[in-house]
Amino acid sequence: MQKQNSKKGFTLVEIMIVVVIIGLLAAMAIPAFQKVRASSQDKAISNNLRQLSAAADQYFLENGVSAVTSALLVGTESSQYIKQVQTVASETYSDLQQGSAVTASGVAGNRTITYSN
Repeated sequence: MQKQNSKKGFTLVEIMIVVVIIGLLAAMAIPAFQKVRASSQDKAISNNLRQLSAAADQYFLENGVSAVTSALLVGTESSQYIKQVQTVASETYSDLQQGSAVTASGVAGNRTITYSN
C-alpha cells in the first residue's frame, strides 16, 4: 500500500492575500466610522446648546437680567432649569447673553459649534 500525502491547507500566498484584503476593508471603514462619530457628537452637542438656550431664555424672563453662566442653569437645585448636561467630546459651554448665540468650544479638541434660535 502506498501512503498518500494530504495537500489540504492554505499556502502562505493565500493567507497573505486574505490579510491584505482585510487591511484594505479596515482602511476604508475607519474614516467612515470617524465621520459618523463626529456627526453624532455634533448632534448631541447641538441638543445641549438648544436646551441651554431655552433655559437661559426662561432665566432672563424670570430674573430680568441679560446674561447668565451655564453653571447657574444646570444642577439639581429647584432654582436650576436643566438637571444635567452630558459632555460628549470634552467641550465647554460659553456664558449666555440675551439675544446671542450659544457656543460650545473645544469639541473633540478643535471644533466649535454654535446654536442660535
